[in-house]
Amino acid sequence: MSLLNASGLSLINLSEPADSTRRKPAELKALADTAAQELEGAPAEEIAKWAADTFGERFCVTSSMADAVVAHLFSRAAPGVDVVFLDTGLHFPETLKVRDTVIRTMNVNVRSVRPRLTVGQQDGEYGPRLFARSPDECCFLRKVEPLERALADYDSWATGLRRDESPTRANTPVVAFDAKKGKVKVNPIAAWTQDDVDAYISRWNVPVNELFKKGYGSIGCWPCTRRTKAGEDPRAGRWAMFEKTECGLHV
Repeated sequence: MSLLNASGLSLINLSEPADSTRRKPAELKALADTAAQELEGAPAEEIAKWAADTFGERFCVTSSMADAVVAHLFSRAAPGVDVVFLDTGLHFPETLKVRDTVIRTMNVNVRSVRPRLTVGQQDGEYGPRLFARSPDECCFLRKVEPLERALADYDSWATGLRRDESPTRANTPVVAFDAKKGKVKVNPIAAWTQDDVDAYISRWNVPVNELFKKGYGSIGCWPCTRRTKAGEDPRAGRWAMFEKTECGLHV
């Protein structure tokens, strides 16, 4: 069950009990292991169709709204699919603009998932600027824990992870079983290059975050994101003052 806010954006309500008929972790792992082998090298559209056909309503897409490529891909494979957006309260306006464009123009159901605490409440409980003192803790509160809640009623979800994004993502499989979550993780564009992404965006006129044109290589929350320099890894602008390259969603 979900509620709509004044702007028509779906806000997740996770109070309902889970359906006991869902697949067990062992079955999900078997599905993922087989698909990982059979779908390696397959077109992204084929991977998306497999996920939509296999999991139906127990499947969702997650999107940071840096671009809407994966959301668009699944709008074609599974019209009306749920697209989960983690509304951290610290996004750039340009990111929210992409989200709003997706809501208006794509056949998907954007679900906005918010942290349990507002930014102000978090400041009051943990002290101001937690992101500057303990970014892992801030990411957990504003991203990791909300995603855990958001995925509660799904057996599988899709991401936009790509192998060429960073060394930590170089071995990303197209399908995998996430043992921590007990769910199947689908990465349909894992094998794509930036050229592949750009070609898809151009072909389908997919919304893209305007910050990419302003020197940003990877876009997250505004306090922890800077422009990247020529020759830098695209994710070098994330948590630049720390030995941190991932928010915790994919580890």
